Amino acid sequence: MRGHRYGPWSWEARFFNKGELGLAILALLDEGPKHGYELMKSLEERSHGLYRPSAGSIYPTLQQLLDQDLVSAKEQEGGKKVYELTDRGKEEVKKRAETIEEIWARADGDEWTGWRYAYHAESWEVMRPAFRLMRVAVRTVAEAQDPEDVVEDVRDILRKARRDIEKLGEKDD
Repeated sequence: MRGHRYGPWSWEARFFNKGELGLAILALLDEGPKHGYELMKSLEERSHGLYRPSAGSIYPTLQQLLDQDLVSAKEQEGGKKVYELTDRGKEEVKKRAETIEEIWARADGDEWTGWRYAYHAESWEVMRPAFRLMRVAVRTVAEAQDPEDVVEDVRDILRKARRDIEKLGEKDD
């Protein structure tokens, strides 16, 4: 069985699909000129820390956008380049507005945002037992004589555990 190629549950988890990083950069430049480091920080913030771009991904993408005449670069004092949209780049942002909206919606959607908490040091204390629980649940269903009989029982147990854990979080509020 093949799952989604991209997303938090795949082996090839990527926040951006092919071509979307350039589009996200164009969207950020539509808000105003920025240099490479500002773009890197903005992308990390917009993805709630789930995408942490490197210079090795940002600068080649910026070069591609320059080559396509979608952005221009001006060198400032100290050698920093500031990038801004060209007229063609502004047209591309308008033309691809729906896709850009989908990218940022993904950044705010449940499929990805809940995972930003995995970066907290305290979270690592529960990751191993949580993954062990998931592994046992998957194995139990897979090895069952009649998996359909077991699936709903396993789901009920996991739902109860989730509710109990969520109640712990509500106590802190």
